[in-house]
Amino acid sequence: MDYRIQGNDIIVYEPDLDLDETLDCGQAFRWKKIPSDHICTYEGAFINDKLTVSQNDKGSFIFHNTDENDFVSKWINYFDFETDYSELKKTFSEDETLSKACKFAGGIRLLRQDSWECLISFIISQNNNIPRIKGIIDRLCENYHGRFPDCEKLSAETPDSLSYLRSGFRAKYIADAASKVANGIIDLSAISKMPIDEARSALKQIKGVGPKVAECVLLFGMYRTEAFPIDVWIKRVLAEYYPNGFPEFAKKDAGIAQQYLFHYIRSISKQSE
Repeated sequence: MDYRIQGNDIIVYEPDLDLDETLDCGQAFRWKKIPSDHICTYEGAFINDKLTVSQNDKGSFIFHNTDENDFVSKWINYFDFETDYSELKKTFSEDETLSKACKFAGGIRLLRQDSWECLISFIISQNNNIPRIKGIIDRLCENYHGRFPDCEKLSAETPDSLSYLRSGFRAKYIADAASKVANGIIDLSAISKMPIDEARSALKQIKGVGPKVAECVLLFGMYRTEAFPIDVWIKRVLAEYYPNGFPEFAKKDAGIAQQYLFHYIRSISKQSE
């Protein structure tokens, strides 16, 4: 990744990024595509740091109205720009199916999200679709003056007081998560450093956090790239292409591989309908 400063913008050159594939693939829910003269433009936020970013063409991006300090201290890490995705895809391509998946959606990157925001987002995501998840999170932020509430603020809520979210059964899980994190029963920072199986068990102490939500929080909120969320699409991938198990050489970064596979299997399934 290279960048240069142009007025109030940062111009970024990164061949292994596509905004549509990365920001609208279901790993983060606070990004919205907006009209622009560019290939695409998104407005979004990382916790309470807002950003507008555009894609000019393949490999060229504009980070609007941000300075170099913010770009270096926040957005390089958030977009995982210090990881060599070309090398990762080269490694993954030792496997035929992963090779096809990487070629199909080679611009996906893992967003390094905040663990607290990620936990609440994926609790909300259960049995839900992306537009509705985004709507619930929007209402949550609107209630807190456009900011994502921290655990202390959210712990003052109850399932009944969260009715404005229109999140259904998930309200009681949100309240439980906020209470446990605010009271120190759940220490997200400590969990992020635990052996993976211990981390999974610790997250599942929160009501409503099952295997899939735990894996998503580990992968997207704690950058545990060995975490491997399994939904109906990935179950199909495993059954069809990996009946004897996921390739051993890819397990260290299985979560990143999963992102390519998820996008690939959904897209080819839609094409065959």
